[in-house]
Amino acid sequence: MSLVLVVHGGGGSNISTDRKERMRQGIARAATEGYNILKEGGSAVDAVEGAVAVLENDPEFNAGCGSVLNVNGDVEMDASIMDGKNLSAGAVSAVRCIANPIKLARLVMEKTPHCFLTGHGAEKFAADMGVPEIPVEKLITERSKKHLEKEKQEKGAEKPDCPKNTGTVGAVAMDCNGNLAYATSTGGIVNKMIGRVGDSPCIGAGGYADNNIGAISTTGHGESILKVNLARLTLFHIEQGKTAEEAAELALNYMKSKLKGLGGLILISKTGDWVAKWTSVSMPWAAAKDDKLQTGIDFGDTKIVDLP
Repeated sequence: MSLVLVVHGGGGSNISTDRKERMRQGIARAATEGYNILKEGGSAVDAVEGAVAVLENDPEFNAGCGSVLNVNGDVEMDASIMDGKNLSAGAVSAVRCIANPIKLARLVMEKTPHCFLTGHGAEKFAADMGVPEIPVEKLITERSKKHLEKEKQEKGAEKPDCPKNTGTVGAVAMDCNGNLAYATSTGGIVNKMIGRVGDSPCIGAGGYADNNIGAISTTGHGESILKVNLARLTLFHIEQGKTAEEAAELALNYMKSKLKGLGGLILISKTGDWVAKWTSVSMPWAAAKDDKLQTGIDFGDTKIVDLP
């Protein structure tokens, strides 16, 4: 089996030129980290967790450190992960004061009989598992503070056809045994109500993995993604015989025409074909396969380099 790892840094609106370069570097770092885990014999789950943790630790992305702020100026983060081998899944929502929600989601998958823990329960579980608590200030960046101020001044309610604040990070992978996995993590949308949860931690919306079909991680307007069950919808099209490219296009176009919802996705089919597609203005992405790394942010700006 070909080793494949694809990551995204969130579908969103226009990104400034200097920030684009930082995002491209961050996304390339994450893809390289995940791909190296696969090359060392790690599982698809190890690889997606490792890649997403890199993005959670990078303040340029809306996950972990760099998460956008809710109406109270606080951070509430969501994440999920799934193993395509046996459909094991783990998710957390509205968690605070931890550096890597994706690692907590994996612990939910592996150390509890449940799929999904939220809020205080998830935080208690994190403490029980020895996950270090960090001060919330460590997760809040100056950019996030300014972003919230601007949003409050504009008082614009989040509209699905207005593609701001739609950042999420995600990864999909195929390992040497042909196993598939996905991971998705986010800080949500800026100025959200306390306790608002979007698509990212919801299995079937924010992502899905099944060795018999494919693995997918989505990004974009969370409420729209939830309504169409974007991840599972895309895989349904693959089950119906569509290619990865066709499936991605059909599902994203359905969400856009039905709800005016914009977004993006990364997908690996069970045969190892991959795609990165979006209807939002841009979506930072990177894909590693056959020791080559491809990266892009806008339509038609793909760069390819050889991996060491």
